[in-house]
Amino acid sequence: MTVNEVSKLTGVSVRTLHYYDEIGLLHPTSITDAGYRLYDDTALEQLQHIMLFRELEFPLKDIKAILNSSGFDRNKALEQQIELLTLKKEHIENLITFARGIKMIGVKNMDFSAFDTKKLDEYAAQAKAAWGDTDAYKEYEQKSKDMTKEQQKAIGVKMMELFVEFGQMKEKDPQDADVQQQVKKLQEYITENFYTCTKEILACLGKMYNGGGDMTENIDTAGGAGTAVFVAKAIEIYCE
Repeated sequence: MTVNEVSKLTGVSVRTLHYYDEIGLLHPTSITDAGYRLYDDTALEQLQHIMLFRELEFPLKDIKAILNSSGFDRNKALEQQIELLTLKKEHIENLITFARGIKMIGVKNMDFSAFDTKKLDEYAAQAKAAWGDTDAYKEYEQKSKDMTKEQQKAIGVKMMELFVEFGQMKEKDPQDADVQQQVKKLQEYITENFYTCTKEILACLGKMYNGGGDMTENIDTAGGAGTAVFVAKAIEIYCE
């Protein structure tokens, strides 16, 4: 295939294919007397690997080193690419669920560091600014209007204690009755102290807990590394 045909087939621009040739990443199989680059199936297979690595945001110099390595195993590389792409897919799905959860609850720009016990004094102000006039905020505001700062902090501390308890259960199966009872306890606690936590909202919260950032870090700090993942799985099972 000519460089133009490869470009049309793969979506990789002719200019990019020329650049790959210049830096030694992907040479054409042969060049005609007229100077046209030609690519065979082997070259296209290598281009597939390059494109997959680029989707994973590998730098070109690293891709070149991998493909030119004497120990390069194409099947093993594909297995690794599949695993990495699967993780990327899960991350994107978490972000989508995270965004949907924000939309459902009404949060516009919530700082999840508010769940850090050192910053709980700021939670009410942040919640009001973030939630505006949503039903969730109105319910929270009604429940917290007569609370002192000490009481609000105590609620936050107790919330984190629930995650400490989850951390102590990590060796169990997320389907275990005790773990599922702990999820119910969390749901009831949120409903009692914040807003009505339906299973739909709880499912979104579970994805948020495992979505990365301050929320995940705070939960793992409370219950130990991996607690956020464990809680998210337990919540998923509970809501199903």
